[in-house]
Amino acid sequence: MPQQPELLGPPSLSVQPSQGQGGPRLWVKRLAIWDEPGGEKIRDIAFRPGLNIIWSPDSGDALSSESPADVIGHGSGKTLFCRLLRYCLGEDRYASENQRERVGVAFLNGIVGAEIMLDGVCWAIVRPLGIRRRHMAVAGGNLDEIAAGEGTSTGLEPFLDAVEQGILTTGLAALISGQQSDRRSWPVALAWLTRDQECRFDDVLDWRSTVSDSDSPVRGMTQTEKLDALRAFVVAITPEEHAKRSDVASLDDRRRTMEQEIGHRRWEIEKSQTRLTVALGLTAEEVTAGPFAIEQMRKKAQDLLATAAKLPLGQSGAGVEIARQEHEEAQAEWTRLDGERIRIQATIPLVEKIQGQLQGELPGISFSRSVAESPICPICEVPIDRTLAEGCGLSHKLPDLEACVQRWGQRQKSFDDETEKLVGLRSEQTQTLQKLALAKQHADQLSDRVTALEQARDTREGAWYAAQRLADDVERFAELFGAQENATKTVREVVSKLETERSLLGVFRDKQARVFGRISEKFDPIVRHLVGAEAKGHVTLSGNGLEPNVNMGGDRTTAAIDSLKVLAFDLAILCLSIEGATRVPAFLVHDSPREADLGLSIYHRLFRLVTEIEAFGEAPQFQYIVTTTTRPPEDLAVEPWLRMTLRGSPGTERLLRRDL
Repeated sequence: MPQQPELLGPPSLSVQPSQGQGGPRLWVKRLAIWDEPGGEKIRDIAFRPGLNIIWSPDSGDALSSESPADVIGHGSGKTLFCRLLRYCLGEDRYASENQRERVGVAFLNGIVGAEIMLDGVCWAIVRPLGIRRRHMAVAGGNLDEIAAGEGTSTGLEPFLDAVEQGILTTGLAALISGQQSDRRSWPVALAWLTRDQECRFDDVLDWRSTVSDSDSPVRGMTQTEKLDALRAFVVAITPEEHAKRSDVASLDDRRRTMEQEIGHRRWEIEKSQTRLTVALGLTAEEVTAGPFAIEQMRKKAQDLLATAAKLPLGQSGAGVEIARQEHEEAQAEWTRLDGERIRIQATIPLVEKIQGQLQGELPGISFSRSVAESPICPICEVPIDRTLAEGCGLSHKLPDLEACVQRWGQRQKSFDDETEKLVGLRSEQTQTLQKLALAKQHADQLSDRVTALEQARDTREGAWYAAQRLADDVERFAELFGAQENATKTVREVVSKLETERSLLGVFRDKQARVFGRISEKFDPIVRHLVGAEAKGHVTLSGNGLEPNVNMGGDRTTAAIDSLKVLAFDLAILCLSIEGATRVPAFLVHDSPREADLGLSIYHRLFRLVTEIEAFGEAPQFQYIVTTTTRPPEDLAVEPWLRMTLRGSPGTERLLRRDL
């Protein structure tokens, strides 16, 4: 927004509180800490609308003469106080995991509670510090009674719903991207209004540090998403612009993804081209760049394939099959002969055994025949011839000579048959062994022939397949190259569309210039008040984001000036909130802003400025809580502005009145 000439001198800060407001819409009335429900009250701190100072004197500060020489202002619990405050306002955690563990050990059943005024209604909030899981939020409740009781946990949802519906308005969460905290906008606004001390007031959009372990939803939000949230809070973004920004973000994500893919594909193309150049027998000098390289490699691959197809064929595929069949037949014949050998070798012992048995029976049968030819009486043992000559009165039975002769003849024939059979088997065994050796030799020869034929065929086919693979690789390379060209073309189209959409966003930003002009109207006099009348300040929204500027003979960007910009911006928004021009309450917590490298004179002017803002209206229409180790101005280091004094030692002077 163009700066108007200062004809009547530098502008002064002016704040017009909303009509009908008897005080801030949201402010903390009281914060208390108990070691257990109904137990000892460790702290009970009352607050007021307007300026509230929590001071921890530092002996290193020349103005802190009240502090002993060996006492430092750090480690007194100022940051823990701020975190407990925002814990009662709805943040999920009040400290890092290690610190929560130490506090939980010291205060096993400890609780913290707050009385928070919301549109004139006092909410009693109670949350655990140790192992308890009882969270209470009661509208119009008595904090001490609720803290001492054992009622059913309500959770913080009633209070959060009241803030969302009463101050931020429902539907605001839809304008805030990147956070998924039940689609609530208050946790994001709370992160802005109660900045982490670890962020060092470095940037307007630095709200939560990873060191704090706060589990705030803003920790997962990008700077763009936080800027959208801030613009939603100051009524500087419309649903149409938000939708357009979502489209732009989607296009930008698509562009980044495609550019990454193009980069990976480019690496793959270079690697494939190098490999194919070597495999095809080309040199890097022979291969041109771009599509011509594909044609060169394709032609070379086709030449290699044609050459491989004309290689000497050797034996045809049918020859290999015939040789394999002959080998199988020879192997089968060898197997048959080996079976015959085994049968013969098993039969010969049986025949030899039968032959031996028959040979053993022949002498006995021969004796029986002899006896039959000249028999002896079985009773009187007298030769039959004599008995016939002289007569016998005892027996008339004679041996059967014919049967004996017949039996002897049969045994002799069987013996001769077995002997002949044995001779035949032994002859057959000799012949079979000879045939088996020949069959084995023939089968081995055929096996060697099959192996040689297959190797010849594989060599021929391997050369052809290798050439074919190269041709296929070249085609895949061509497809990869084509995909790269298409992706590059698509990226150009996306970038062009992105530029068009961003130009439309610029139109939206121009429409919101009046809002940032109003912010500058507060920001400029605040900067002049803090730095000097010769300084100038203004806030702009550009394509690079939100830019608060301080001009002191030129744009200043030192660490101290950057911190000053953040403080002045927050105070400017605080003034607009008093006027009802934002969607956030006129509530602000700054934890040790002096440690962000602010000069002492600027720091004291900060307190003076806040007291001047108190004077706009019959009563303060805001609440500003600030912690400090540097002594505030003498006239403000007293009540009602000074609400509590903490010291780093002894432990009883710390926030929890003990060392952890």
